[in-house]
Amino acid sequence: MAIAFLQSAAARSLSLMQVLRLSDEEAFKTFTAIRWAETKGEPTCPKCQFSATYGTIFASRKLSIRDILAAIAVFTNGAKGHAALHLGRDLDVSYKTAFVLQHKLREALAAETKDVVLTGTVEIDGAYFGGHVKPANFKEARKDRRLLKNRTGKRKSVVVMRERGGRTLTVVASSEHAAIPEILARVAAGTVIHADEAPGWDALQSHYEMRRINHSICYSDGVACTNMAESFFSRLRRAELGTHHNIRKQYLGAYAAEMAWREDHRRQSNGAQFVTMVHAVTHQPVSRQWKGYWQRHLPK
Repeated sequence: MAIAFLQSAAARSLSLMQVLRLSDEEAFKTFTAIRWAETKGEPTCPKCQFSATYGTIFASRKLSIRDILAAIAVFTNGAKGHAALHLGRDLDVSYKTAFVLQHKLREALAAETKDVVLTGTVEIDGAYFGGHVKPANFKEARKDRRLLKNRTGKRKSVVVMRERGGRTLTVVASSEHAAIPEILARVAAGTVIHADEAPGWDALQSHYEMRRINHSICYSDGVACTNMAESFFSRLRRAELGTHHNIRKQYLGAYAAEMAWREDHRRQSNGAQFVTMVHAVTHQPVSRQWKGYWQRHLPK
């Protein structure tokens, strides 16, 4: 009987124990070999003094390089994400340290697609995430939270653009229609777009060849289908409900970008994902958002 890729031996080429068994020297060589792969781990300017993390998102680090590699390995293995609270316990660091560390990783992953423009066939869809309104105890007092008048503003629409055979891009907006300018900027002219019949997508009709699917009738009719977009939302929804439990709206874009990266690399082994993630980290400059984050956000 066929098994899912994640259950197969091909999906497992790295374990956390492999990283934890590295000596400090071995961890340093592993990190630099990925950062300066073109020169076999040597800095490009041999006359200058380099630290392994100089100029990267982990510049001015306090954690050892082995701990950083261990954090990346743990983060990589979370198919539906990894909670900062759990990472803090895994590495014996504070929640604040783990929270910022994970968001630095998400920033590096999101940077991979900052200049990507989608072509060919692209599926587009939107769904609401973030925030929570606890239902009232008695049924007669409950409100339909889908209605605009009953929304709190905490929930935002995540719009996904997924190229078949290509990359996945996301944007967070107040509604599907509000994401139209970003779609026009990130999806090339001449692209065939598959979408549902939500009125928010009507504005795309004059820019692209559209194929629409009525989900009240079927999920695929042989002409239009958005199942790949729905697959992304399934992963993000499980990350929100099962792993993080709550995602604040100001961070929703980072979590969406992370799940887009995981969807795009889902057929790679965890070892290959680890190398790709370390490469992204070593080529991402110092974060202006996350460097000194807690110093700026602590109560005065």
